[in-house]
Amino acid sequence: MWRLPGARAALRGVRAAVERHSQAEPAVDSMERAVVRCVPSEPKLSLSFSLADGSHKNMQRDQSEPLGRVLSRIATNALKGHAKAAVAKKSRKNRPNASGGGACAGPGSEQAAACEPVVKLYYREEAVAEDVLNVDAWQDGAVLQIGDVKYKVERNPPAFTELQLPRYIMAGFPVCPKLSLEFGDPAGSLFRWYREAKPGSAEPEGGGPSSLSPSSPSTSWTSTGVDERVYTPSNADIGLRLKLHCTPGNGQRFGPSRELESVCPVEAGPGTCTFDHRHLYTKKVTDDALIRTVSYNILADTYAQTEFSRTVLYPYCAPYALELDYRQNLIQKELTGYNADLICLQEVDRCVFTDSLVPALEAFGLEGVFRIKQQEGLATFYRKSKFSLLSQHDISFHEALQSDPLHKELLEKLVLNPAAQERVFQRSSVLQVSVLQSTKDSSKKICVANTHLYWHPKGGYIRLIQIAVALAHIRHVSCDLYPGIPVIFCGDFNSTPSTGMYHFVINGNIPEDHEDWASYGEEERCNMSLTHFLKLKSACGEPAYTNYVGGFHGCLDYIFIDLNALEVEQVIPLPSHEEVTTHQALPSVSHPSDHIALVCDLKWK
Repeated sequence: MWRLPGARAALRGVRAAVERHSQAEPAVDSMERAVVRCVPSEPKLSLSFSLADGSHKNMQRDQSEPLGRVLSRIATNALKGHAKAAVAKKSRKNRPNASGGGACAGPGSEQAAACEPVVKLYYREEAVAEDVLNVDAWQDGAVLQIGDVKYKVERNPPAFTELQLPRYIMAGFPVCPKLSLEFGDPAGSLFRWYREAKPGSAEPEGGGPSSLSPSSPSTSWTSTGVDERVYTPSNADIGLRLKLHCTPGNGQRFGPSRELESVCPVEAGPGTCTFDHRHLYTKKVTDDALIRTVSYNILADTYAQTEFSRTVLYPYCAPYALELDYRQNLIQKELTGYNADLICLQEVDRCVFTDSLVPALEAFGLEGVFRIKQQEGLATFYRKSKFSLLSQHDISFHEALQSDPLHKELLEKLVLNPAAQERVFQRSSVLQVSVLQSTKDSSKKICVANTHLYWHPKGGYIRLIQIAVALAHIRHVSCDLYPGIPVIFCGDFNSTPSTGMYHFVINGNIPEDHEDWASYGEEERCNMSLTHFLKLKSACGEPAYTNYVGGFHGCLDYIFIDLNALEVEQVIPLPSHEEVTTHQALPSVSHPSDHIALVCDLKWK
């Protein structure tokens, strides 16, 4: 009989031996599975398996509990299952006077004790002693025997902790399942997509896990032939539901498979979108010498789904096209189609970041970071094959202005005007700053900044102060913390090229008599003379507009780049005016936001 060795080090060696032993015996692989999840930081372990009667058991037991107690509980469960199966069988045969044909009685009776199944745990073909603690007894590769059935114990196999398909699926738009794994990773997992068989079609094809859905026994499925994480439905899928069969893995072994069905059938797409023509310029990922950069205000759901938005801001937009489930399809397709290396987004709802953007962009090789403002925030994504994240230096403008000595001089000027000071301190705008390092050349680092300045038309001086704080902070990161690294500064700056904000960024100074210092009226004028020492230019120039709504159109978004270190290789053309106004203005059924994405290819000098 196997007992626990005295030393933990010896146990670790045994675990490795068991791993090799279990891989060397093909007979074990044909057994049923008993999945054990045992994490040192948690007091309990879980044990999952299916009994011979088809019932599934999921047990939670203390890691410090002796094995014997668990085995006894399993025996009781097995006995109950056997008794239920016998009753069901007798009922089906409709023999009310039958004695049960030898079926076990309820637990606790002499008859039950006589037919209680033998339950043992074996490790390296020896029974594990019942006084061994659970944490040490349930080893990977051990064998659990319940009556005549044997189970291969899999300790901490890869497993999905979250798996979800989007609610709204459209033909021509990529479907990216949201998933989270434990002890595994998406790259090492297996995926296969199925479509609902059309009524009256031939027998299901393509093999697969099952031709019938467990939840809908009458539904049959056919393989799409796609075995990747992302599936783009075709017009042939319209009206049919989708099923995803996925097996979690980590490159060495696989865990229990799961199946997931779409709630609704695939719907027809909107036809040509504003970004389809732009994708012709971005079919491939750029080579290592280039950095394809995107800046895009994607319109937060918290703003799109209001009565004011539907009736005043965007009355021309079909109500369904303002719904998040619909817009997410367009946003995912647009962003993934740019094959970008850097994506800076504004007005990102937290749930959109976690449930939509991360799964979609991760599937296409990008990783992201998020900075909340209040109801929404900023997101920066970078291509993992080109960059790694070194550090983050996010700030809230009003907090930094009040507490960081870097802005002491600016604060001293602002406090001379209490009314202006109060307005500035009330604003929740933030700056997201990420320092990235090239995966190909560790000497190449870059400072990527992302912001969304105050929106109000009268907020000119507030935006001036916010941009002054932003530029001082960016200079500190790019000159003091990481001397000499180039800057890419993206965002929705809510400022046209004629404003003081734009003049300040491009020219490096703003005179104290600029009209924007009196943007709230002469009584609140707060004259200041400001300078900064970054050499920046707008990579995409000054488009006629990047924001086009019913009552306004103008250029509010920019990608500012470091003149000393970066240059523009190409600017991806914006949609034509005809495309933008096909449905009067933005957003629309063919464009998910009231802004237009800026896209350009940059290169190191």
